[in-house]
Amino acid sequence: MLGLARTGIASVVALVAAGAKITGWDDRGDARDAAAAAGASIAPIDAALLAECDALLLSPGVPLDQHPVAQMARTMGKRIIGDIELFALARAHLPAHRVVAITGTNGKSTTTALIHHILMTAGIEAQLGGNIGLPILSRAPLAAGGVYVLELSSYQIDLTHSFAADVAVLTNITPDHLDRYGGDFHAYAASKERLFTMQHSDAVAVIACDDDPCRQIASRINHRLIRVSAGDIRLDDQRHWPALQGPHNAQNAAVAIAALRALGLDEAAIMAGLASYPGLPHRMELVGEVAGVRYYNDSKATNPDSSAPALAAWPPVGGKPRIHWILGGRAKGKDIGPCADWLGHVAHAWLIGEAAGDFARAIGDGAPHSHAGDLARALAGARALARAGDIILLSPAAASFDQFRDFEARGDAFRALVKEIGGQDGQS
Repeated sequence: MLGLARTGIASVVALVAAGAKITGWDDRGDARDAAAAAGASIAPIDAALLAECDALLLSPGVPLDQHPVAQMARTMGKRIIGDIELFALARAHLPAHRVVAITGTNGKSTTTALIHHILMTAGIEAQLGGNIGLPILSRAPLAAGGVYVLELSSYQIDLTHSFAADVAVLTNITPDHLDRYGGDFHAYAASKERLFTMQHSDAVAVIACDDDPCRQIASRINHRLIRVSAGDIRLDDQRHWPALQGPHNAQNAAVAIAALRALGLDEAAIMAGLASYPGLPHRMELVGEVAGVRYYNDSKATNPDSSAPALAAWPPVGGKPRIHWILGGRAKGKDIGPCADWLGHVAHAWLIGEAAGDFARAIGDGAPHSHAGDLARALAGARALARAGDIILLSPAAASFDQFRDFEARGDAFRALVKEIGGQDGQS
C-alpha cells in the first residue's frame, strides 16, 4: 500500500480484517504509525517487496503515471488498484444492494449529496462515500435493499478495473488536473469514460450532454442511456429548491432526477427531496432568511470561476438587481474574470481583505461597490441596503488566508454572524 492517509488507513483496516497481509509506506511518520497500529507492516516499497506482492494498492493522491513505485509495478506486470476496486471485489459478499456512481469535473459533490439526501428522505437506506465523506471501506455494510452513492474522481476511476455501477452519472467535463494526465485533456476525459465502459449491459448511464466531451462519450454508450441537460429544468421548479439555484445547479438537479428515476423513485419523493436539500457546507449554502432576505454562504468559491455561477443564479426582478455581493480576500489574480459577465445582477458589492483594491478596479462602473474591510462590516452594510426578496451572498472569488485559517473558517464566521442577525430580529 502506497499512501496512508484517510483512504489508505481505511483500506488497511478492511484488508487486515479480511485476513490479508499488507505492507504500507507513506513519507509521513504519523501516517506510518497509524497504519502500523491498524495492523500493517511498514517498509519502503522497492522491487524486492513488489515481487512478493499480489498487487500494489495506491492511494488516489499518488500519481499513477508519474510515481516511480507505480511505474516499477507496471513494468513488473503487477496489478495496480485502489480502494474502489476493493469495494467492487467485496460487493458479491454484501447484502443485495445497488450502486450509483457520480463523476465529472464540476458538480459531482453536490449531485452525490443530493441523490443521497433524496434517497434518505424517501425512506431508502443509503450510504455516501468515495471522494466525499468517509472512505467507503470504513463504513458498515448496508442492509439488503440499500443504495451506495459514490462520488468518484478520475484518480479513483483509474485505479479500478471491475467496478460496475448500476447507475453511472456524468455531470460535465472541462480541462482539470491535466498535470496528472501529461497535459492531455483527451486522457483525462477517457478516464471519466471508463466509469461507463465497466458497466454491465443492464445498467443505466446518465450523462449531461451540455458539453462536447460528454456528448461524445454519450454517443459511444452501448447500454441504456439517459441524456439530460441543464435546460431540462424549469426555472419555476428551481425556485422551490432554495439550495439549488443557478444554471450549474440546474444541471446537477437534472442528472440527479434522472438517476433517481432509474432507481424507481416516484416523482413526489424526488420533488420533496429537492425542496428540502440543505446544500453542502460553504457551497451556495442557505444559512438563513431574515425579513425576507436570504443569506448564502459560498465561501468555497475561492476564485472568480467559482463565484460566477453564484452571481448567475439570481437575475434581476422587475429590472432591479438583488444580489448584495461580499467578495475579496487573498486573490489569485487582479481581475474578477467571468464574474464581470454577471455584474448586472449585483445591487451592491462589498469588498474585503487584500484583494479589495484590485477587485474594486475590476468592477469599475459595472456595479456599485464599497470597501468594507472585513466580513462583519461587509455584512452590516449589505444588511442595511437589502430589502425583502434580495440575496446577501458571500462568494469571495479569493482565498481566505489574509483574514481566516481557511474557507471553512470564513464560511463558519459568516454563518455565525447571520445567526446573530436572526436572533436579534427573532427570525431564522
